[in-house]
Parts: sequence; structure tokens; C-alpha cells
Amino acid sequence: MKLTSISTLGELKRSGYKSLSIKDELRKNLIHTLKNSHNPFEGILGYEDTVIPDIQTAILSRHNIILLGLRGQAKTKIARMLINLLDEFVPAVAGSELNDDPFLPLSRVAKDLIAEQGDDTGIVWIHRSERYAEKLATPDVSVADLIGDVDPIKAATLKLPYSDERVIHFGLIPRSHRSIFVINELPDLQARIQVALFNILQENDIQIRGFKIRLLLDIQFIFTANPEDYTNRGSIVTPLKDRIGSQILTHYPKTVEISREITLQESDLTKEQCNSIKRSELLENLIEQVAIEARQSEYIDAKSGVSARLTISAYENLISTAERRMILNNEKEAHLRIADIYGIIPSITGKIELVYEGEQEGPSKVAFILIGKAIKSLFLNYFPSPERSKKNHENNHYQAIINWFSKGNVIDILSSVSEKEFEETLRSIPGLKEVVKKFQPKADERNQLLMMEFVLHGLAEYSMLSKFKLENGVQFKDMLSSMFTLNNEEDDQNVTGTDDFYR
Repeated sequence: MKLTSISTLGELKRSGYKSLSIKDELRKNLIHTLKNSHNPFEGILGYEDTVIPDIQTAILSRHNIILLGLRGQAKTKIARMLINLLDEFVPAVAGSELNDDPFLPLSRVAKDLIAEQGDDTGIVWIHRSERYAEKLATPDVSVADLIGDVDPIKAATLKLPYSDERVIHFGLIPRSHRSIFVINELPDLQARIQVALFNILQENDIQIRGFKIRLLLDIQFIFTANPEDYTNRGSIVTPLKDRIGSQILTHYPKTVEISREITLQESDLTKEQCNSIKRSELLENLIEQVAIEARQSEYIDAKSGVSARLTISAYENLISTAERRMILNNEKEAHLRIADIYGIIPSITGKIELVYEGEQEGPSKVAFILIGKAIKSLFLNYFPSPERSKKNHENNHYQAIINWFSKGNVIDILSSVSEKEFEETLRSIPGLKEVVKKFQPKADERNQLLMMEFVLHGLAEYSMLSKFKLENGVQFKDMLSSMFTLNNEEDDQNVTGTDDFYR
């Protein structure tokens, strides 16, 4: 007999069904998944040897859990995936308001129903997706929201005195009986509200407007928070932390490869974008390097963190930048360019918290600096150091390129220029193709163009060329002539646009 076809308490008893607490249920199912090498946290990357084992240990210990880490570290996603460790269906008393276990009723309504109807009491089956509740902690959250309050309308409708516990309107936590209950950003919860959670976590007592009710609530609590010292919004009161069994620290991806895999997995691209915009591992790595540089930057508040959402949004903007160019030029496909990286600036400026020095520079300028540092960091993975080549006068790989610019030649790479014009521009620079062929011999024709452009950006970051950010692209010219031009502008007290010179 299929369990979910059972509709009365008597049938449930005869089936031999045995109830488990939610913590025992999670433990049982985790043991099963571990023995069968299943992964209930599919899609959580970079935590295989750190966070996930800690979570599994906490579940085996039947602990309430707090996930402590900076923003964008998949804390909420992990909490939501815990429902994969619940039984697919569990029985509850039909008509009860607290998901009452038929064998261990909790609410007055369920107890009265079973007392009146006995084995004929109706049974409903609750799917695991319905056994998850989540609350974002904000300063306006009240005890009534979480635990409950007296409901005068219910008292009037049922014609009950306020001394009758049936006039209570239960809050989110009691209504999450036999469920996973998540409180996000716990430090944002006022201290007096955190205090109200003490007994629920430890003794299962709740008190509402003078009612002393002992409810044996069966809840798996998951809390998320930024580390206490990292937030100015609030903190977790010590007695509450003491009552949470396991504190698990999350972290950002430890390698560019893992970070890139997360970005590609989480980015939301259309089918048209996937088909028409050709991917580039170099650009994907460059975006991840921007985030790494941001996390190390003196302009950005390290305590606030740099969310993985930055790279996800940045990748989506990178693709859309190339797509826009393709549409404007009426082309059928587009290949990513290094200059497209400046299309991710809106994804950076809204997701970084600047310190005083960063505020002085401004968010856009800081974004330019981060992109420049990312290019400089990755350049040596593909080409030899321009600084070392400069010292080797007999074998300076970049000398032909630098000499060409020193003759007064200027190159503008505009964001909307067609593929044909882009190729013609790069191939007009003597020595550029030869450098790419020598150090990236396996690159096909299209990747050769990308690498040729990358060489220009890399030389600029190593101060061999100058690079200016134009309104609709970038401009490369000789470094020395740019310095003279800049000095003349300063002498004339005409510094308009010099903020765009982010060298």
C-alpha cells in the first residue's frame, strides 16, 4: 500500500509508519546519501572539502546551524538545498495549523480532533518542498511575527475569552513545526527579538502575552550571518550563539577555475546569446581576476566582501556588450574582445563598498583600476614580462610595436566597430601578430585577434603604451607623447577628461 494513499489515522497506525523528528530524519537521509555516494548539494562548488563536510557533521550531530560568511558565499542556497535531505512526504493531521504529527499532536486543534474522531481522524501528506520557511531578519521584525500574538478577531469570532489559548495566532516559527526554518542575516534582528529565541532553541518553551505554553516544536534552525566584526548593522547576542550547535564558516572560491565554473553555472543567458556570442576562456578568467583584485584592493572595504554576484552580473554584461555590437553591425555572431571588459563597469560599481580612499577616487575610477590590475595579473600567463623584455635590448619581443606607436601612430578600438574593422585595425600594427604567433602558437585565427588586442592592453598596464578610456572605446598611443600632452593640459589648467587616464 502506497503511504500517500493513507487518509486516516487508523490506516496510518496499521501501516507500521514510524515518525521521526526532523533532525533524525535529516540524519537518516544523510547517512543514506553518504553510503550511496549521492550529492544532495548538487551545484554548490568549491566547498567539497571545507563547508560541505562541516554541514554533514552538524547534521549527523543533529545540531542547529549558523552559516557565517561574507555576502555572496551561497549561504542561503545551501540552506534551501537541505530540503533534499527530507523525506518526500510526511503525514499531518488534516485541519491542523501547525503540521501536527498524527502520533504526537502539538496544537490544541489537532489534539481535539484526535480526541473526537480517534482512528477516523483525517490525514494529509505534506511534500518536503512545503517544509521550508525563510525569514530575512530586519529591524522591524517583531516577536509576534516570529512566535505569535493574541488575535482579538479570532477571540471575537470564536467567542472565546483571552485566557483561552485558542485565541493565539501563531507566528512563523510555530507554523514551521516539523520543517526547516531559516533566518537570514541574523545580526540584523534586534537583540530583544534574538532573546525571544533562547527558549525555543533550548527548552522548546514559548510565551505569548502571558500565556505559558510548552510546545515541543520540532524545527531544524539554520541561521546565516556576516561575521560579527564585519558588520555595523548589529551583532549576534552571545547566549543565542551559545545555543546554536555548529557554526560553519563559508568562503569565496579559492581558485579562478572554481570561480569561473560558478559564474558560468549561475549566469542567466538567453538561448540567442548562448548561440550567437562566442565564449572566451581568457575573458572569463579576466572577470574572475577582477573580483580577486577587488577583494585585495586598498580602495574596497574587505570587511564588506565582494560578492560572487559581481562576477555573475559582470559576465552577463560582458555577453550583452558583445551582443549589442553584433546587433548594431547587423552581424550573425560576435566574438568577445578585451575592450568589452569595460562593459562590466556597472556590475562593479554597484557591488563594492569603498573605503575613504576609494570614495576619493570614485567608483568608476576604482572599477577602471581593478580591470587594469586584472589584465596585468593575467598577462604573464600568456606572454613574457614587458619589463624584462625592455631590459633585454637585443631581444625585446615588443620593440616593433612600441616603435610604431612612438612614431605618433594612434589606435582607437571602439566598442561598436564591426568584426572586419576590428581585424583591420589590429593587423595594421607591425610586430603584433608575430608576438602572438611566437607565444601563442596554438591560437586559431579568431583567438589570434583576441590575443593581439590583449598584448596592447598588457603593454599599457606595464606602462609601455598609454591607454585612454574613451566614451565609446579605448585609445592606445605612445607613452612619452601622452605624458607631454598631459603636462601641457595641466599647464593650461585644462584637465578636462584627465580622470579617464587611469594609468
